[in-house]
Amino acid sequence: MTRIAWPELMRLGLVGLGLMPHVFWALTPAELMLIAGVGAGREAMTRAGLEALVSRFPDPPRAQSEME
Repeated sequence: MTRIAWPELMRLGLVGLGLMPHVFWALTPAELMLIAGVGAGREAMTRAGLEALVSRFPDPPRAQSEME
C-alpha cells in the first residue's frame, strides 16, 4: 500500500493552486492531481463508448404514466 504524502499534497493544493481549505479537503488525491495537471487523466468518452455503456446498462422501461 502506498502512503499518501499529505504535506506535499497540502502545499500543492493550498499554496500552489490557492485552494481554500474546505475545497482542498473535499477533493480526492486523484482529483487534486488532475487539477494540478499531473498525469494524463482519462480521455473523454466517445459516442461509441457511450453506446456500448447504454447497451450494457440499459434504462428500465418507463411506465405509461411517466411518459405523459
